Amino acid sequence: MARSSTRPTSRDVAQAAGVSQAAVSLVLGDKWRGRVSETTAERVREAARDLGYRPNLAARNLRLGHTRTVLLVVPALTTEFFAGVYTGAARVAADHGFGVVLYPSPEGIGPARDPFASAQAALDGVIASSMAADALTAIRGDQLPLVMLDSDPSGSLGAATVNLDIADGIRQVATHLLNFGHRRFLHLAADVPSWTFEVRARELATQLDAVPGTSVRTAHAPISIDGALTATEAALATPGPRPTALVCDDDKLAAGAYKAVRRLGLRIPDDISVTGLDDLGLATAIDPELTTVRLDAELFGERGMEALLAVLEGRTPQAGDIPVELVVRGSTAPPSTS
Repeated sequence: MARSSTRPTSRDVAQAAGVSQAAVSLVLGDKWRGRVSETTAERVREAARDLGYRPNLAARNLRLGHTRTVLLVVPALTTEFFAGVYTGAARVAADHGFGVVLYPSPEGIGPARDPFASAQAALDGVIASSMAADALTAIRGDQLPLVMLDSDPSGSLGAATVNLDIADGIRQVATHLLNFGHRRFLHLAADVPSWTFEVRARELATQLDAVPGTSVRTAHAPISIDGALTATEAALATPGPRPTALVCDDDKLAAGAYKAVRRLGLRIPDDISVTGLDDLGLATAIDPELTTVRLDAELFGERGMEALLAVLEGRTPQAGDIPVELVVRGSTAPPSTS
């Protein structure tokens, strides 16, 4: 969603609150006590909050360092991965005297509530996953200095984007399975409207289209083991030649797929190979251990915080996606000839 080209000004806040621009400056600069009544100050804060006003970036240094707090907005799902993102972000933040507040997006309970009386007054900046974009806009975090994670650089809300090289991860998965001789694929896709999952689908199709004789079917599932089980069971029960390779958008989906495969009396990897993406703890807890793409969640968080510090200081953040690595384990093998 594109940002409005016209941002509210201090004059707009003053008009809405029925005060002078000088009063607005005093209140938002936290210098109002003894000069403006508490009732007036609250009226100014409420007007600023309602309008989504923040000081322009040229004046940002007057506020920078006042709270030295940033907000990390993440989805409530895939919590193990985002715990790593938080750990990395908090480590870099601590080195620079900042604190990180974690805000998981509420799931299935309507619009997110602003966790602060005024996010603009309480925070110096925001790091947000594109998977939690609804929560981000609900708390008006997109009106602060912002770094987006897992986000399309060409259409991002943020002043900077930090991405893992998911496309290369899918290329590594496809190459691994194609080299084994697999030609019939099932893609178990996360039913989440997010750019990072669009990349997975697009890159897998591109890689498979380049090899004659390949086919791919897609089944969508919520990121849950039960959801993946149901979707996989239905897809594998569809008439026609059975896929020999199942490519899952993340490890939790793969764990659900394992259950479906076994319910159908099939074996991994003898009858069907399975891959994941993330390298969560459960990747080595299931049997056989899962071939998956390792994403460095802590480095992701570190780079996100480093990018936000650069934005706050007027520097250009480090360019380039974060490399990822295919970890081959027991869940993949050449297709059965029987």
